Amino acid sequence: MRNLLTALVVSGVAASAAAQAAPATLTLDDAIGIAKKNNPVYQQQLSGRTRATLALRSAYGAFMPGADASFGTGYRQGKQEFFGGVAFGATSDIISSNWGLNFNARMSASTVTELRRARANVDAAEADVAAAEVGLRAGVVTQFLSALQSQANAALQDSLLTKVRLDLDLAKARVEVGSGTSLDVKRAEVAIGQQQVIALRARNTAEVDQLKLFQQLGVARPGPVELVPLTTVTSPSFELNQLLDIARKSNPTLQGFQSRQTAAAHLVQSARGAYTPTVSLGAQLGGYTTQYKNADFLVAQAQGQMLSSQASCFTTDSLRRGAGLSSIGAKCNAMTWTPAAAQAVRDANKTFPFDFTSSPYNLALTVSLPLFDKFGREQRLQEAQIARDNARYDVRRQELQLAADVTATWTSLQAAYRTVGLQEQNAAAAQEALTLAQARYRVGVSSFVELVQARNDYERASTDRIAAIYDYHRAWAALENAVGRPLR
Repeated sequence: MRNLLTALVVSGVAASAAAQAAPATLTLDDAIGIAKKNNPVYQQQLSGRTRATLALRSAYGAFMPGADASFGTGYRQGKQEFFGGVAFGATSDIISSNWGLNFNARMSASTVTELRRARANVDAAEADVAAAEVGLRAGVVTQFLSALQSQANAALQDSLLTKVRLDLDLAKARVEVGSGTSLDVKRAEVAIGQQQVIALRARNTAEVDQLKLFQQLGVARPGPVELVPLTTVTSPSFELNQLLDIARKSNPTLQGFQSRQTAAAHLVQSARGAYTPTVSLGAQLGGYTTQYKNADFLVAQAQGQMLSSQASCFTTDSLRRGAGLSSIGAKCNAMTWTPAAAQAVRDANKTFPFDFTSSPYNLALTVSLPLFDKFGREQRLQEAQIARDNARYDVRRQELQLAADVTATWTSLQAAYRTVGLQEQNAAAAQEALTLAQARYRVGVSSFVELVQARNDYERASTDRIAAIYDYHRAWAALENAVGRPLR
């Protein structure tokens, strides 16, 4: 058992070490996909589309009647009140309930124009989301390229450290054969120390740039990650007029301004709708219950009313008999109070809380025409027209800026492509010069100073070549950002 546990632990440690030794890879497309799902700033910008969609739903809801329901209960103490010396109210406590349904609708010319304006605002919000996505992509690409460039510079400095150590070996070999000096050895040792510092700083810069990349993505770095480099440099195949045409059709920022111009035009129509009639419809339904807590009060009241009716009947009968008419005494004697009648009164009192008596329903139709509101309509109309004109100017300004940005980035891309070719030639020439300088120093034809100078020239040329390559890719990213969509 002990051997088995030991084997499991060793295999687990080996698997963990293998996982750490093989860092994950990350491509640019993967980085952009991660950022779309996790970048907090981008996620916040998505809420604008949600708000615009909700506003559109509310605009559709304006065509539907509003409705509200109510239900209530009440309690009244059984106590009479006196007004002008006359007692009102019952001596029994009263409980009651009621319900109601209200429907209302309001229609005007502004209702239709507000719907159109809400649709335009949704289009503007969609364009804003697309613009935010383009901006997010540009930010991720820029940081990804910075991390790649730092990574390439760190690899270059590591390779230069190897070359400096080779120079030290050459200097020691020359001292051993008597053709070199100890000063060359010391210079080579100093160069190694200096190059180690430079390589350490380059690796630290690459590490920091990668951390910033994952910050841009909106997630924590899971561990060592290898970025897939972008080394392909090809001649741009787009023409300037073609790019300008694509930008005018697909740039989300321009589309957002155009949608807001449309919304501003509908706002003017909505303001003019204040001069048109408004139709309002209303309907009300309801019911109520009233129940006396002391049902004997109602029984006594009903019994008193019956006795009063019977006494009135006997009075009428005596008058009829005095006038020689037939007697109605039998009818009067039939008016008697029975326990069944008392129970019927008690049963009729049991209405709380849901045995409602319907209230009369109400229907209303109103047509209103505003005549004068102290120049408020005129002010709102003028403000809407100013907003529409400003939106038109914003569209024109964005069109001019779009043309300038696309032209400038296209020109920069052309220059960056040609720069890569020149820097490739310079780096190749510097590599040949360094190889030649090493060979000359090995046979004692040149000095150590010339070798150091050749190595420095190679370092500058290689650094400039790396910078040119990633400046080319940054120029592509800037052009895609100006156009408003990916081009590769």
